[in-house]
Amino acid sequence: MHYFIGIDDTDDVVGPGTGHRARALGGFIATDNRGELAGITRHQLLVAPGVPYTSHNSSACLAVTWHGAAEALANLCRGYLVDDAAPGSDVGLCIVPAKDVGESIQFFGHRAKCEIVDMAEAFALAAGRGILLEGLTGTRCGVIGALSAVGLRATGGDGRFIWLRGARELSGIYARGWLCAETGIDEVATLDGTVVPEDATVNVGNWVRPVLRNWRATLLVESADGTADGRWRCVSRDVVKACSN
Repeated sequence: MHYFIGIDDTDDVVGPGTGHRARALGGFIATDNRGELAGITRHQLLVAPGVPYTSHNSSACLAVTWHGAAEALANLCRGYLVDDAAPGSDVGLCIVPAKDVGESIQFFGHRAKCEIVDMAEAFALAAGRGILLEGLTGTRCGVIGALSAVGLRATGGDGRFIWLRGARELSGIYARGWLCAETGIDEVATLDGTVVPEDATVNVGNWVRPVLRNWRATLLVESADGTADGRWRCVSRDVVKACSN
């Protein structure tokens, strides 16, 4: 079965962030012969006075295929996060079959991007829909981001991939057809949605972060005509962040 796993507030101000721990958890799940990692997305939430967060207030959602019992997956995630989370963190964990993330959860995620929401609402919403939502350490306030990450991932149009098969290792120039065949990238397109031809070359630079668009991992590019480094090139890091925060 396909699951979304939302995590948040696993870090502190001096150590690795939640994105790092999400990738570590994904790798841990993949070492179990029951689990396959499809991708990890980063989702930006509200940054404002009154909102507790460590650095950027982003949460992460892992998309996995799990061939065992749901409780076994939950136990694996719980154990790893409790052992790996930073001292003083307020870890939240949400696990739900991808097909069961309804509009109310998606709406909660959208609200968490622009207004203050609270733990009581998150717990009530999850309980009413039979969704596993747990605070594992500290104040448990990470449950807000964990539930939001799952909801935002399920919209198919929020965030950027912080792990995708073969993407983070890319550097240099590739044929667009190769990118889509050999990595987890689904599409290479411009900001306005123009799809790059299969035989075009793309200079990906050294910071490859596809965004989630229309439920597809989309590498955003711009024309590089007149340059020596390929007809297309990835848009800048600032543009990617602006499009995916």
